[in-house]
Amino acid sequence: MTYAADRLYEDVAYVAYHFHWPLDTILNLEHAERRRYVAQIARLNQRAAGGR
Repeated sequence: MTYAADRLYEDVAYVAYHFHWPLDTILNLEHAERRRYVAQIARLNQRAAGGR
């Protein structure tokens, strides 16, 4: 199974925007680890916006 290129670009942009990490650092993450960072950023953003 391959990971859709559009989704990969979204994940990379999301992590780069919030953590200011360079592209090579993000691309070197394992898929599961990168998705975990994406999920964590989403939770932090939701909390900051007043959600739980």
